[in-house]
Amino acid sequence: MTGKRPTRKTVSPNAKSTPQAQPKAAKARGSAAPKPSPSRGMAATTNTTTKTTRVQKSTSKTAAPGKVAAGKKRTASRTPPRSSSKGVRLLAGGNPQIAKGEGDTPVQAYIAALTGWKRDLAEQLDQLITQVVPGVQKAVKWNSPFYGVDGGGWFLGVHAYTRYLKLNFFKGSELRPLPPVSSASGEVRYVHLSDQEPFDTVQLTDWIRQAAAIPGWKMGQ
Repeated sequence: MTGKRPTRKTVSPNAKSTPQAQPKAAKARGSAAPKPSPSRGMAATTNTTTKTTRVQKSTSKTAAPGKVAAGKKRTASRTPPRSSSKGVRLLAGGNPQIAKGEGDTPVQAYIAALTGWKRDLAEQLDQLITQVVPGVQKAVKWNSPFYGVDGGGWFLGVHAYTRYLKLNFFKGSELRPLPPVSSASGEVRYVHLSDQEPFDTVQLTDWIRQAAAIPGWKMGQ
C-alpha cells in the first residue's frame, strides 16, 4: 500500500521562540491607598516632633505649686528686721541700733529700746554706775553704751546679746578679782549679766570703782 509520509516541520536552530503571554493579575476591589513618598513621611515626622517639643516647653513653663523649674534658683525670703516698742530697729541678739551720740540721752534711748529682762538689768547697771562714779561720762558708740571719766578715757561698755548683756571692762586685766570672762586681747575682761543669775550689786560696785580709778581706753589707742 502506497501512502504519503507525514511531512515534518523543520525548525531552524537560529529561530527565536515567541514567549507566551503572561496572565494578567486580577484587579483588586477598590483602589489601594497610595504609599507616602519618603519626603512626605519625613515632613510628617518633623511636624509631630515639633508639636511634642512645643507641648514639653509649655509644660515646663507651668511649674507645680511649691516647685521651682530646673535652672532657676529660689529667692530666699528675707526676714524683716525687728523693732522695739520704741520703734528702734533691733539688730542681732536684740541689740538696739542707736546713732552715735554723747551724753545721757542716747544711752537712755538704748536702754528704753531693750526688751524684757535686758532692759531691767541695763537700768539697774546704769543707776549703779551713776551712783558709784559721780559725773560719769556717757555716750553711745557702735550701738553700745560707753561709760568713762572726763580726761581718763572709757572704762566700761555694754552690748546686748540673745542670752546676756556683755559688760566690757576695757582694762579688766588690772581689776581684782579678775572679771570671769577672758578676751582675745588679754587686757579686756567681760562680765555676762542674764536673767539666770542674780544681779551681784556688791561685786559690780567694786569692779566699777576700780575701773574708773585707773586710766581707761581712749579712741585711737
